[in-house]
Amino acid sequence: MKCILVFACVSIVLCLAAPAPDTEIVELVSEVNADNYNYKFETSDGTKQEQHGSIKNLGPEEDVLQVAGSYSYLGDDGQTYAITYVADENGFQPQGEHIPHL
Repeated sequence: MKCILVFACVSIVLCLAAPAPDTEIVELVSEVNADNYNYKFETSDGTKQEQHGSIKNLGPEEDVLQVAGSYSYLGDDGQTYAITYVADENGFQPQGEHIPHL
């Protein structure tokens, strides 16, 4: 269960660690519970991210962290890039229009 709190905190810190100059956080919502968490934020440059996670039981004494979320940002080319993702026992699975499909 401590894994959830650590993962949520690390995710938020990594995403907010190096905002662009003059960028401000305009919305931040975060909730961490014993067996799940969720957060979302938006910055003044239009960057958005939201994520939720929970413990999934795979069997006796085998739990995994199951995470889903999305983020979007305005690229240097003026295009908005959006990613949705799931991360679970099957790995990180991102989806987005600009990501090649294998």
